[in-house]
Amino acid sequence: MIERVESWHAVFSEIVNRAHLAAAGDVLRIVGEALDKVGVSLELYLIDLGQQQLRSADGRSPDVDTAMRAFRLTDIIPVAARGGEPAHLWMPVLNGTERLGVARLTLPPGADPHDQWVREQCWVLVSLLGHLVLTKLHYSDLFHTVRRTKPLSVASELLWQLLPPQTFAREQVVVTALMEPYDQVGGDGYDYAVDGQRARVAIFDAMGHDLSAGLTTAIALAATRNARRRGDGLIESAALADRTIHDQNLLHHEHVFATAVLAELDLDTGVLSYLIAGHPPPVLLRKGRRIKTLQAPIRPPLGLGHLATTMPELGEEQLDPGDRLLFYSDGVVEARNPSGQLFGLDRLVELTEQHEAAGLPAPETLRRLTQAVLTHQNGHLQDDATLLLLEWTTEASHQLLPQP
Repeated sequence: MIERVESWHAVFSEIVNRAHLAAAGDVLRIVGEALDKVGVSLELYLIDLGQQQLRSADGRSPDVDTAMRAFRLTDIIPVAARGGEPAHLWMPVLNGTERLGVARLTLPPGADPHDQWVREQCWVLVSLLGHLVLTKLHYSDLFHTVRRTKPLSVASELLWQLLPPQTFAREQVVVTALMEPYDQVGGDGYDYAVDGQRARVAIFDAMGHDLSAGLTTAIALAATRNARRRGDGLIESAALADRTIHDQNLLHHEHVFATAVLAELDLDTGVLSYLIAGHPPPVLLRKGRRIKTLQAPIRPPLGLGHLATTMPELGEEQLDPGDRLLFYSDGVVEARNPSGQLFGLDRLVELTEQHEAAGLPAPETLRRLTQAVLTHQNGHLQDDATLLLLEWTTEASHQLLPQP
């Protein structure tokens, strides 16, 4: 046992020490050479930005059914040796709780994929790999290109560099978001930050679908972050974004704006404060059912605040543990199929209720909702479509991690 512990300790030490001087293309070689010490080999498959396909850097294809099951359910799947194929483990690759893909770890001859100790070592290894993948995204292009099934527009490239990870969780809160079409998204965006006992989230939708729209959303993101990081509340954050966009309009003789919802959740009490700036209001879901659509006085979109005739007001809602808030852009509910039928809010809520009833974690619920919107328009959206789920929870965050 001591020898096994020392061998795996040597694996982890070698990976950490060598990764300091590594680009993205070096990571798998470093991991593979370190794993030779324990007779394990690894294959990495990253999920595309639309969370529909698993792709490897060297063009290999995974066992799609098993690999996607490990990804969808964030589960560890052991496969016993059979037919000349060695025993192996499929494991989700996570950065925190954001699903980046899956890894296949092939075990030495005679190894038992159900062995608890082996599974725990492999899980620590794959957790380290997930952090390395995200770290190297900042320095190399390889992992970016692997995650793209289609070239990104310039506006989309800009927005993806500004957005936070698609999923984050800690005790008391889960937040997850998706945007489509991920390669052409221009004016939509989202943001969040969790500090202490406060979670702030935001969703944006700028006028248009081109680079100008992307720049407007970028301004809204930067302004609301700037206000948030200097300690301002929701009203002040919206006001700064409003003034900044308006000033740009005057400077460039434009008339652009962005709708938005800004919200803050007290993680101790479950009290939600929110501000709606010309955007579709969020939907409150409780125990898998729609309770209400949040109603608060709607102020003009960001950039048009000078047209307001009254002072902006915050809405307030008391959440129950386990409640989910569904934020969405109009490109979701206004998606039309070839016969002209709208996707609609009722359909969106009905599908959300179905997935909640199935006990799916928030990121998987959102992935399936996005696929439903894409299917409704035969895979070709006519407008940006963004979904964001915020959950106040006492236990759901643990469902986003596998149990070794």
